Amino acid sequence: MKKIIIITGQTATGKTSLALQLAKEKNGELVNFDSRQMYKYLTIITGKDIKKNSKFKSQKSKLQLESKNSYDIGYYKINGINVWLYDAVDPKQNFSSFDFKELAEVVIEDIQKRNKIPILIGGTYLYLKHLLYGFETENIPPNWPLRKKLNKKSLKELQKLLKSINYQMFQHLNNSDKNNPQRLIRKIEIATNLNLPAVQKKSLKPKVQPLTNPTGYVALNLRIYTGLRFASNDKLKVVIKKRVLKRLQLGAIDEVKSLLDKGYKKTDPGMKTIGYQQIIEYLEKKISKENAVKKWITAEIQYAKRQYTFMKKDENIVWRLV
Repeated sequence: MKKIIIITGQTATGKTSLALQLAKEKNGELVNFDSRQMYKYLTIITGKDIKKNSKFKSQKSKLQLESKNSYDIGYYKINGINVWLYDAVDPKQNFSSFDFKELAEVVIEDIQKRNKIPILIGGTYLYLKHLLYGFETENIPPNWPLRKKLNKKSLKELQKLLKSINYQMFQHLNNSDKNNPQRLIRKIEIATNLNLPAVQKKSLKPKVQPLTNPTGYVALNLRIYTGLRFASNDKLKVVIKKRVLKRLQLGAIDEVKSLLDKGYKKTDPGMKTIGYQQIIEYLEKKISKENAVKKWITAEIQYAKRQYTFMKKDENIVWRLV
């Protein structure tokens, strides 16, 4: 199988710069797997490295998907390098690791057909894990009508519902998962599917052929699988604070105002993003600007720490300190 390169790690560690450098050296193209950079209009706060007047070159008509969802596949040029899977999803749309896997497989195949090397770049490890290794439940696609109903339920109601459908599944969850509405919703979705008759289950399986087999890492024939992480928490805090302040200077608040003017709401999937949520609180006059910035910085630091917690379990990642 043709080779790919993967650059992952904590937020603000310089992953994109390294990936662009490798793309020039190895004749590659970048494939984004940062979940928030997938969304359209979320540019400054999510840190998309695209110039203001850059044009998105849609390849939607060329690259066919089995999915009926209206995702837009295309790329921007950054320093002469194609960067795929920015601006693929409307902020009102739900987007899962299942959806990412479908899009990424199509893009990777296209890049390899043109005798170039796909360079996967991002920090959403769940997306990468699904693509590389698959999940036991990966053939159970998102059930959006069900999720819409479940989103209206309280945490206690979700816990009670999962217990009633599959008590053993609930008992195997850790405390964090038991108190996380989104994870409970996914478990209910899976449990509900597992209870369906075989004929119905078959109809819910995705038609797209998987890129990987259960051996995952070996099947993808990785050339480089690098993880970037901060050498210390002190450095992490300094770099993230500096980056947040820079994004404020670039117009982060105006970006949020523009999204709200377009009709997007803080409850939309894309808007449930660090930075946007805190600025919306400020615009709603619930907190001061200073407090919003502090909350944004704190949330980014906590997110970076969680990233490493999840990623360090993957023994295939070769870590590099920054």
